[in-house]
Amino acid sequence: QVQLQESGGGLVQAGGSLRLSCAASGRTFDIYEVGWFRQAAGKERVLVAAIAWSGGATYTDDSVKGRFTISRDDGGNTVALQMNNLKPEDTDVYYCNAIRVATTTGVNDYWGQGTQVTVSS
Repeated sequence: QVQLQESGGGLVQAGGSLRLSCAASGRTFDIYEVGWFRQAAGKERVLVAAIAWSGGATYTDDSVKGRFTISRDDGGNTVALQMNNLKPEDTDVYYCNAIRVATTTGVNDYWGQGTQVTVSS
């Protein structure tokens, strides 16, 4: 099992910045990838950015490229999403997701509880 704890959401004015953190615990040694998703009310979750647990390869959606940066703390179990130049349309609930690949259980994914980001105009 993997547990994910998100923090860092809140209210910010347009043009401001927030830093979301996702702390992973449990069986983190076989995590394959961690991603940040966003979800508006009544809509599906959408991938914003992802990072390979080992190696550091990253993906960033075109909608936030140049403004959002995903990173993993060196050797640790925390993945951050630095969000700069925030826009009102970035207002959503943000979720951390981890994909774990284990020989005994196969592929499993885990979700955090979500953190609200609100950007005022």
